[in-house]
Amino acid sequence: MTALQSDSATSPYVRVSGRPRSSSAGWLTRVKADRRLLRRFLMVGGVVLVVAASLGFWLAGDRYVGTDDAYVHAGQLMVSTDVSGLVADVEVHQGQHVKAGQILFRIDPRQFQIALENAKANLGQTRLTLLSMKDDYGRMLKDIAAQESQVSLDQATYDRYAALMRLNSIAQAQFDQAHYTLATAESTLGSLKDQAEVQLAKLGGALTIPVEQLPQYLASKSQVDETQRQLDHTVVRAPFDGIVTEVDSLQPGALVISALSAFTTTSAVGLVSTRNLWVEANMKETDLTHVHVGDPVDITVDTYPGQTWKGEVDSISPATGSDFSVLPAENASGNWVKVTQRVTVKMRLHLRPGDPPLRAGMSTYVSIDTGHRRWFRLLYG
Repeated sequence: MTALQSDSATSPYVRVSGRPRSSSAGWLTRVKADRRLLRRFLMVGGVVLVVAASLGFWLAGDRYVGTDDAYVHAGQLMVSTDVSGLVADVEVHQGQHVKAGQILFRIDPRQFQIALENAKANLGQTRLTLLSMKDDYGRMLKDIAAQESQVSLDQATYDRYAALMRLNSIAQAQFDQAHYTLATAESTLGSLKDQAEVQLAKLGGALTIPVEQLPQYLASKSQVDETQRQLDHTVVRAPFDGIVTEVDSLQPGALVISALSAFTTTSAVGLVSTRNLWVEANMKETDLTHVHVGDPVDITVDTYPGQTWKGEVDSISPATGSDFSVLPAENASGNWVKVTQRVTVKMRLHLRPGDPPLRAGMSTYVSIDTGHRRWFRLLYG
């Protein structure tokens, strides 16, 4: 009996109900039986587990950065015209969806139609004037040819009188008269040639140049084009797809002054794009260490809980928001306090059919996947 007990004490197994039991199972049994030992085990094991989980979470972290200082932006424009006049008709209403090219409102076109007809009349008159100038140039050439004949005749008379004068066969007065007549004819010929050259210069230097290519005609044609453009701009159209707003401030009969259209809503209709949407997030400068253009972004909008939009980083501002401020901070003062600056990050939205409508100014939360992890930096620097 003593030998059997000795063998059982030194053996790694003990028999319980005819089955061997390992020493580890016996150790666990002792731990369960000893409450103090159990508490030590749980304390040490719990600390080790928490430290390991925290270390793993920290090593795997530093991948996502985000902020709730982000808002939806859309292309928006106060659509007006560059001509002044009375509003004849407004063809849209507040909140209406419009397509690019759709008419928003019209300006009374009558004054512009009158100006266009006047410009066309001036263009026709210019064309007739240029054609008559070509005819005058042809007449001048004929006058020059006739005057050249007269100069030839006067030259022959002068030469004959000069020969007779040497023989003292004629009076001095006759010779002087022949000389004067020749000089007058030559002067008249030179004047006609100068006039013809001036006329030819006005016609572009050659009669073969079409009237439609001459500067005078082009100047009149530009006046016609300008008045036609102004007439076309009396019909104001949407430059892009969007939703109209600020319509009630523009009524038929209102005077639109082109120079003031950028400063008042009574001369324009607001248009907010439904396609050109993006998100601008004001990120802390300390969060931008690993953010690059093209990084994927998850965007949630406060208006639509549970709905996520996909996007990507489109651009990162080259300056902080404070640098664009009208009154930037003066950090050279003695009471300077360091404040974490924010940099605007523009994010392109990947819109899908069936997505809820987004409106400019909506609050969002953005999460940027930088793809960077701390363990990667520890391993590869």
